[in-house]
Amino acid sequence: MDGTHRRAGTLLGTVGLALAAAGPVMLVRARGGRKEIRAELAAQKITFPERGLPAGLEPYAGRPVRTGTDAHAYAEFINGNVARATGGRTYAEITAELHAAGGEDERLSELRRTAFMGQSLRASLMSAYQAWHLTTLVAGLGAALTGLGVALVATADALEPRSPNRS
Repeated sequence: MDGTHRRAGTLLGTVGLALAAAGPVMLVRARGGRKEIRAELAAQKITFPERGLPAGLEPYAGRPVRTGTDAHAYAEFINGNVARATGGRTYAEITAELHAAGGEDERLSELRRTAFMGQSLRASLMSAYQAWHLTTLVAGLGAALTGLGVALVATADALEPRSPNRS
């Protein structure tokens, strides 16, 4: 093997080792992220009501919110409740109505507080859902990097010249 091939093999092996080392780190970080999301959601002690859930959310009845998927479902539950309470209007729309009414309408002020709290809770749960998806992405990339790293190391090893004493 000439010097160019030897350098290519060394480079492949080095990159492969780096990727094979980075992959498991990403897998550990993804697992840690999932654990943190679960712990935070559990600490909030959010549980779906036993009955009265809208169509599609019935399987969640009585269940605690523990995963990103659960958080997304509960965020949708909140969204429906806020929409019913506000007549489908958003915080911004209600605020505009309140200002148009001179800012002194107690009913609109209360409705604005309801919209704000509901939309804020929903946003927090959607953040947990998005973080859940990021941990999935990081785990997938970690597995892919590990596999690619191992493949590159094996390729580099296969490119090494074999001496008669080396099998």
